[in-house]
Amino acid sequence: MEMGSKKNELRAKGLRLTPQRQLVLEAVRELGHATPEEVADRVRSSHPGINLSTIYRNLETLENVGLVQHTHLGHGGATYHAAEELTHLHLVCGNCGSVGDAPIESAASFVNDLLDDYGFKTDVTHFAIYGTCSNCQKS
Repeated sequence: MEMGSKKNELRAKGLRLTPQRQLVLEAVRELGHATPEEVADRVRSSHPGINLSTIYRNLETLENVGLVQHTHLGHGGATYHAAEELTHLHLVCGNCGSVGDAPIESAASFVNDLLDDYGFKTDVTHFAIYGTCSNCQKS
């Protein structure tokens, strides 16, 4: 995404384009799924002076306007990914710790059943589904 469209994207969300916001959003998009520490490492590779609290504040701001979203993939902290990538479920192997993806449509009947039976609208992009990956099942 070029600079002009980044400015427009952030302005459309009511935000000023600051260098920190731009760097954090670019890092999240490049990394796919990343912890705040991984985002900080990526940003610091080109801008060493940015501290972790700045990363956290910018992740929160970007999440509040819908450009990034966090997911809990394990017992640690949140993992962030770009909001436009909310097209998959996170499959976490409890044995080896690998993280796989499945199309979000895979959960359609489950989500619809919860809505029909309990009136509960589910956001399946916000959490991980734990189980055992195919490689570990073979072992």
